[in-house]
Amino acid sequence: MPSNSAKSPMHRHEFVAFVAALMAVNALGVDLMLPALADIGQQLGIATANHRQWIITVYMLGFGAGQLVYGPLADRYGRRPVLLATLAGFVGASIFAASSQTFAALLGARLLQGLMSASTRVLAVAVVRDQFAGRQMARTLSVAQMIFFLVPILAPTLGQGLLAFGPWRFIFYALAGFAAFVLAWSAVRLRESLPAERRSPLSLANIGAAYRLTLTNRFSLGYAVAASMTFGGIIAFVSSAQQIFVEEFGMGERFTLLFAACAFSMGCASFANSRLVERLGTRLISQAAVLGLIALSLLHLLVIASGLESLWTYMVFQALSMTCIGLCGSNFGAMAMEPVGHIAGTASSIQGFITSVGAVIVGSLIGQSYDGTTTPLALGYLGIGVAVLAVVLWVEGGRLFQARHQRVEPAR
Repeated sequence: MPSNSAKSPMHRHEFVAFVAALMAVNALGVDLMLPALADIGQQLGIATANHRQWIITVYMLGFGAGQLVYGPLADRYGRRPVLLATLAGFVGASIFAASSQTFAALLGARLLQGLMSASTRVLAVAVVRDQFAGRQMARTLSVAQMIFFLVPILAPTLGQGLLAFGPWRFIFYALAGFAAFVLAWSAVRLRESLPAERRSPLSLANIGAAYRLTLTNRFSLGYAVAASMTFGGIIAFVSSAQQIFVEEFGMGERFTLLFAACAFSMGCASFANSRLVERLGTRLISQAAVLGLIALSLLHLLVIASGLESLWTYMVFQALSMTCIGLCGSNFGAMAMEPVGHIAGTASSIQGFITSVGAVIVGSLIGQSYDGTTTPLALGYLGIGVAVLAVVLWVEGGRLFQARHQRVEPAR
């Protein structure tokens, strides 16, 4: 990497930890306040329980929309300055959220938080793609995501702990503090990964060409759409988890533990993927996981229809489904980036927008259909699995489990 204010380049382990920390800014933004949703609803007068899900959904909408901006900016000005500015913005938005006195103000703050945190996803992927490609990129992202998935495991417990010492507003101050830590880490240790000679002028012609390439390449578009649907399954679970565990199964005191158990399965999936992907390949692992998700969803629906659903059957099926989803995420992302690595910033923006906004739509449709049972979630996962399989078959020309030989732009 070119030299700048950092005294020495990050070693691989620090680099992976840094990428995970960037991803964790967004994950904490979603998961840390889950135990506080009921308190927020009571204090801010949210009468309908399902409306509390908008605290998550609005954030994700901002997260998706913001990604369209940061890629072109990062390709023009470099990764580092864009990241520093947006992390500072996230700190400010978190403080705004902590001081909100109405539900509308909180939603506005959450939208702003999402807009600022969007850079963490775009730039994490772009910085990794600047240095790696193909299976190596998938392995690096898998290791980072393995660390990242510890956040959903710990975040609700951390949120519950914060609530023990003060009101729900403490959670947003904690978000501001963590973002400030990552901002300081970036300022001191992150070196610019995009040399000046490889930067693209910020013009409508260049941006249009990059958009055109990203959206017309079948692999880039198709796997971004597939990733959006699997990510939608995560949003659906996160949005409705508090209602399912607390209201349906009466597990209020154990909510954080049960939520963590389901999230832990995704961490295990990422760990396994990081160990196996270079040997087995992104296609074999992710496509087998899609078929597994379909089979699990069908079996889960049979259990529900037979009247045998319980907390423990739900936990087993949810954990296994999250495992399948975890085996799709980083692999779909790596395959989407393979043909567009030379415009990694802008391509990551477009793909991130598709993934995030598509996930919000899918997750909201499933989450808002919650009816006091686990049926909508199981049906949603079945629909996701079938739709993703159809997209993958289109992308791969009707073939599964076969490596495709396409031109891959080298990492910079």
